[in-house]
Amino acid sequence: MTDFRRVTDSLSVSPQITVEDVARAKAEGFALIINNRPDGEDPSQPASAEIEAAAAAAGLAYVHVPVRGGPTQEQVDAVREAVQAADGPVLAFCRSGTRSIVTWSIGQALSGAADRETLVRQGYEAGYDLSGVLPH
Repeated sequence: MTDFRRVTDSLSVSPQITVEDVARAKAEGFALIINNRPDGEDPSQPASAEIEAAAAAAGLAYVHVPVRGGPTQEQVDAVREAVQAADGPVLAFCRSGTRSIVTWSIGQALSGAADRETLVRQGYEAGYDLSGVLPH
């Protein structure tokens, strides 16, 4: 079972999810799944289209914003906008969850939605170190 890590009331992040995890995400009240993992990173990962189809079947919204390395401004904006527009809590995932929380937290910092100290603490509580990626 994949570990959904709560960051805020509106966002959780996760390592790679499976098609089976989509139904669990729906049961846990998520409204949107954001996939930050590029297709083909690992031969064993499900394709974005597979997760998207499972999300649609479960009645969940789905957005694919693949991030390689550090996120671009466009990717940061896409994730921030998707989270803001979601009709409920969001589950974002990648290989380990790191790219997802980094992309989200940069958007929060740049938009002024949260300060660096708060974001670093939220990341730490979810199991991620954001101290080196957020602007001072």
